[in-house]
Amino acid sequence: MPKTPAVYIMASQRNGTIYVGVTSKLMQRIYQHREKLISGFTSRYNVTRLVWFETHQTMDTAITREKQIKAWRRPWRLALIEENNPQWLDLAEELGFDPLA
Repeated sequence: MPKTPAVYIMASQRNGTIYVGVTSKLMQRIYQHREKLISGFTSRYNVTRLVWFETHQTMDTAITREKQIKAWRRPWRLALIEENNPQWLDLAEELGFDPLA
């Protein structure tokens, strides 16, 4: 699978705990979050739903965007999600993942 830099937001539920991340392998990273393969914040708070993502041409631009979003206040991050995914659907399903239990 080709490497495509991406910034993404995972959530525990609508308006729940959110996590902003960056990766070059989005599908692999989604799987790791959903299966709680990496201990830490997302595993502890059940942050398994992909609610927003955008791809970038380079990892540098993706990292810059991630830092920008992480610096935002929570309401701005929620607005970003709501603008593109008002129902807070798990976008991982559109990418071929099974629905969460």
